[in-house]
Amino acid sequence: MHRILITGGTGFIGSHTCISLLSEGYDLFVVDSLKNSTKKSLEKIKEIFKKDNKDISSNLKFFEGDLKNKEFIDNIFKKAQKDDNPIKGVIHFAGLKAVAESVSKPLLYWNNNVIGSYNLIKSMQENNCRTIVFSSSATVYGNTTEDLLREDSLLGPTNPYGTTKLTIEKMLHDIYQNINENWKIAILRYFNPIGAHKSGLIGENPLQKPNNIFPIIINSAYTKKKLMVFGKDWDTFDGTCIRDYIHVMDLADGHLKALDFLFKNEPKILTLNIGTGKGSSVLELIKTFEDVNKIKVPFEFFKRRDGDVRQLVADNRKAKSILNWSPAKSLKEMCIDGWRWKNLNPKGYT
Repeated sequence: MHRILITGGTGFIGSHTCISLLSEGYDLFVVDSLKNSTKKSLEKIKEIFKKDNKDISSNLKFFEGDLKNKEFIDNIFKKAQKDDNPIKGVIHFAGLKAVAESVSKPLLYWNNNVIGSYNLIKSMQENNCRTIVFSSSATVYGNTTEDLLREDSLLGPTNPYGTTKLTIEKMLHDIYQNINENWKIAILRYFNPIGAHKSGLIGENPLQKPNNIFPIIINSAYTKKKLMVFGKDWDTFDGTCIRDYIHVMDLADGHLKALDFLFKNEPKILTLNIGTGKGSSVLELIKTFEDVNKIKVPFEFFKRRDGDVRQLVADNRKAKSILNWSPAKSLKEMCIDGWRWKNLNPKGYT
C-alpha cells in the first residue's frame, strides 16, 4: 500500500485520520513539531489496533520537526526513497489554528502556516510527489448571511487564520493551473470537528489553553468552572453563534475518501466542504452535552470575540456526490464520545 506523509499527525484531527488510513493498510510517515500535541497519541493508536490483535508498529513512523525547516522535510522524503518506498501522497494538517490568537499575532500565523506550507509543497515538487489533501477551513468564507455555504460562496476571511488558509488554497490553485506536472489536489474546507474515537483512547488534547468550544465545554463540566460564551446578541434564534459540528472520525473518513479518490482518478483539483450540513448554536451544543451525559455545564456570557462570525454551516452535497462520503454520527454521539475521552483521560495523555 502507498506510503503517506501526514503533517500535524499527532494532533486531534491528524491522529484520528491516522486510524482511518492504517485501517485501510496505508503506511504512514507522521511529522509534527509537538508544539501543541504529543506523540503519545501515536502510542494510543497502537493500543487501539492491538485490541484487535493487529500490530501496526512497522506502518507508523514518527519524525519530530518543523515545516519551516525545509531541510527537515527534504530529509523525510529522502529517507522514504532510501527505504525503496517513496512517499506517494501528503495529508497536510500542520498549522496554528486559534482564531483569537491569530488576530493578536498575525505575523506568527503567516510565518508558521504559509511558509511551512510553501516549504512542504516545494519539497513535494522536488521529490516527485504530486498528490496532496490540504486541511483548509470554513473560516475562508467569513461573515455571511447564507444558511448553507457552498464551495462557490463568497470568500472573505475575518481573521488572519482564515486568511492564511485561503492563501494556501490559492497557492495550490496556482500550482495546478500553471505548472504542468500532473498534480492531484483536494482542498477540504471543514467545519467544527468535535468528539473522540469510540475507544476513548485518543481525543482532543490541547497542550496550550484550548480555543475550540468543545474541549472548553468538557473542562467546564469536569471542573465546574464557568464556560465563557462569547456573544448573546448574534442574529440567530437564541443569540449565540451557529456552527456545523462534525464528529472527528467522520472528518477522518472524509480525508481517507479524498485521498483514495485522488489516487484513482486523473490529475485534478477539488475544493470540498466537509460538514454535516446541520447547524447547532452554542447553547444547543451545551444543552445536548448536558442531556446525553447527565451533567451540568456552568456558563456565563461575555462580549463577542474579534474574528468570530454569526454562522458557518456546510452545504456538503458536493463531497457526498464526488467522494461517496457522508457523515454518520449525530451530535449526541459526538458529545458522548468526547465525554468518554475526558473521563478515561482526565489529564489528557499521560
